[in-house]
Formats: sequence, C-alpha cells, structure tokens
Amino acid sequence: MIKIVTDSVADLPKEIIEKYNIIVIPLNVEIDGVSYQDGVSISAEEFQNKMLSSEKLPKTSQPSPELFKEAFEKIINNGDEVLCLTISSKLSGTIQAANLAKNLIEKNDDIYIFDTLGASSGEGVQVIKAAEMASEGYSIKEIINELTKLRDEITILILLDTLENIVKGGRLSKFRGTVAKILNFKIILHNDEGAVEMLERVRGRKKFHMKVLELIEKSKVDFHDRIVGITHVNNIEDAEYFKNIIQEKYKPKEIYINYMGSTLATYAGDRGIIISF
Repeated sequence: MIKIVTDSVADLPKEIIEKYNIIVIPLNVEIDGVSYQDGVSISAEEFQNKMLSSEKLPKTSQPSPELFKEAFEKIINNGDEVLCLTISSKLSGTIQAANLAKNLIEKNDDIYIFDTLGASSGEGVQVIKAAEMASEGYSIKEIINELTKLRDEITILILLDTLENIVKGGRLSKFRGTVAKILNFKIILHNDEGAVEMLERVRGRKKFHMKVLELIEKSKVDFHDRIVGITHVNNIEDAEYFKNIIQEKYKPKEIYINYMGSTLATYAGDRGIIISF
C-alpha cells in the first residue's frame, strides 16, 4: 500500500485528509514571540486572527527532519511505501528536511519524495491527485508520472488585496508597494516553475475580479478531470464568488475551499486568495 505524506503548507481540508488518511507534517510559525506547529497547536483560523492583530510579521520555518523520519519509519515498518509531496523547493527548505530524513533511514528504497513546485492549494491539488491514484491501486511510478504532468500544467493564481505583508516580508519592494497602495492596485502573482512572480496589477476591486476570471478563461484548461483548490485569508466571500463561477462555467471534477495556513497567509495578507487548477 502507498501512504501519502505532505506538509501543512498544502492547506488541505480536514475531510480530505481523513478521507485518504494523509499524513501531514507541520511547519513552524512564530507570532509575537510564541512558537506554534502549523495546524497542530494553532489552526489556520486562529493563526489568521493573531496575524491580523499583530504589529510584526509572523516567522515561519521548515519542519525538523526528525518529524519526517518518524512518519517514514512508521510507514515502512508497516510494510507500506511512502510518497511524500512537499512545498516548492524554491519557497522553503522543507524538501531538504524530508530528504535528510530519508537518508537517515537504512532501508529507504520504498520512500519517494516529490517537489510539487507549488504551495497552499497549488500543492494541495497535487496531493489529492496522488491520494486518489494511490487509493485506486496505481503504482508510485505511475503516480509520479501523472504528478509531473500536472505540475507542468498547473496554474496557481495568488490574489493580493493588500500589499502590507508581502512588502514586510521582502517579496516586494517598499517603493513599489507604496505606489500600488496609493493607486489602489490589487496584485495578481502566479507560480513560475516553483517561484512566485508578478503577473498583473489592476486598479479597483471590480476590475480585479474581472481580470482573474479572464486569466482563468485564457488558461484553456480542460477542467473535467481537474481538481480546483481555493484557499483564503479571512475572505470567504470572494472565495465563494470564484468557486461558484468556476463550478457553473467549467464544471471541474472537484472544487474545494479552505483557510490558507500560516506559511502562505503570512505573505498573502488579509483577504488574500490562492486559486489553483
């Protein structure tokens, strides 16, 4: 049997984790001097509330190799194979921790680690794909082949309502951030081979929504076999808005909404949204 392992940045809904018995390794987050394990000692909702009331940007860090090692050994000792999917190697050292854990295990031939080159829902939709295929009896080689295709095709749109956090975090210069704020620009970033890059900047909320829908239309994705993931920071209204339109117009195989966890929410900021398909 293949057991799926991922990290908490995948931001998967609880019901999906339970459905496929996915093992989630938490990243660490520190807010106002207090450390938490993402999704374990602090929920996404609790994190978002603390983040929005804090004057300082939270700090996130990768899991310890020991956490991965413990999970891998338990699976291997039970006679199963491990397929571990991680946040993009260009955004975090989490995959390095997973690989180190693998190397610390003597019999590790049945441990496979896959770099999703994504995060939040961009990672989550790949984890769900892997879990579905594993439950249907596909081999790890077959699953990784399909994941590689999906990773190459996936669109990840990062919608920023405020630039405060991304400027504080050094992902956007203060000058550009200040200008955009003054002009009421909303920013759309996207995933570019595992890194986050600027895609569009739009002035005004209505035009912002229209531009997002235009980008989804231009993607030319065949949605019938696609999972769509939407994660948000304190913005269920817009998340539902995009979900309803995507559901009605494109009829994807599956679509879900969840809170954005600490790692991506730290940079997305209040009302940020990530749409992945």
